[in-house]
Amino acid sequence: MKINSAYLTIPGKYVTIVQNSITKEAKDKYAGISAKDVTSSIMQAKDIDIPEDKQIIDVVEDQFILDNGKMVSDPIGSLSGSFTLKAQVILADKDYMRQIASVFRKANLDIDGLVPLTLAQRSITLDNNELNDNVMLLDIGAGNTDIGVFEGSNFVYTNTIPLGGDTITNDIALVLNISEEEAERLKRQYGLALKSFIDNDNEILLTTCKDENGKRVIRSSELIEIIEARIEEIFSLINKDITMQGIKSRINNVIITGQGITNINKSDVAGKIILNIPVKIATGRLISVVRPEYRTAYSLVRYIASRQFVKTVSSNIDSSSQENFFQTIFERIKEFFYS
Repeated sequence: MKINSAYLTIPGKYVTIVQNSITKEAKDKYAGISAKDVTSSIMQAKDIDIPEDKQIIDVVEDQFILDNGKMVSDPIGSLSGSFTLKAQVILADKDYMRQIASVFRKANLDIDGLVPLTLAQRSITLDNNELNDNVMLLDIGAGNTDIGVFEGSNFVYTNTIPLGGDTITNDIALVLNISEEEAERLKRQYGLALKSFIDNDNEILLTTCKDENGKRVIRSSELIEIIEARIEEIFSLINKDITMQGIKSRINNVIITGQGITNINKSDVAGKIILNIPVKIATGRLISVVRPEYRTAYSLVRYIASRQFVKTVSSNIDSSSQENFFQTIFERIKEFFYS
């Protein structure tokens, strides 16, 4: 199977969200709001002042409000003289997009569209109650922590903290003077975010220690102290970021996902202590169904497939077999981003 084009996620630090509201008259109020009316309103939502270093990559429809004040997810067919669209216009840094485009060209791939990471993950990470709440979603991956703040379906803010699970592994390797492989193994085996929760301060034999004799014995509390310090820094940087943005007081719950930290016990407790907001590990319905290494790709496919009201396009994928070679345009499940 040859992939010729693809959608990809974009880290929050390269994304700017602009809230916009458009009120539109129905072309024929007696026939109801048409698909053309809705598409036209989405196109109008794009009409904003765009900084020279930014480019529109998406318009996310948040709410449709009819002229009687009723909010609907799909206004098509509603007998209303007008409607208001509340939407988020998603901008991306042009320099980052140029770099990504260059990388993809070298791989002979076209870019179908870019989606902010936490926006894509929202639908599989949050449960039904959280989807309607004011929530901060934290995806703590290997190298970065992505922040996404949602007020119901309204995408409010996103950013990236350049620390993740690999940072913790590197800390362990550096402080204990051991290999990255052993550091990763110890992190997974003894992973605990708070030293105060240690039940038994075991001895650990380090087998790749670069000290003179090649081996060394430490207490598990020494290892956990290293993990605790970095997790504290990650949550402190998140706390500083959302406080500076003036959105911390609006967040009711924090949901953590990502392979970088969810295998470290009590990371949610550490987050609650520092953020002073309820924190929990993600329990969304699909979290337990999809293997962790596939969640980002799976959530991206689901997000693209669920979009309404815009033209659909599909990635260009060639399927081949021993008998013949043919090109198949996959089922049109993906949305065209107005960029």
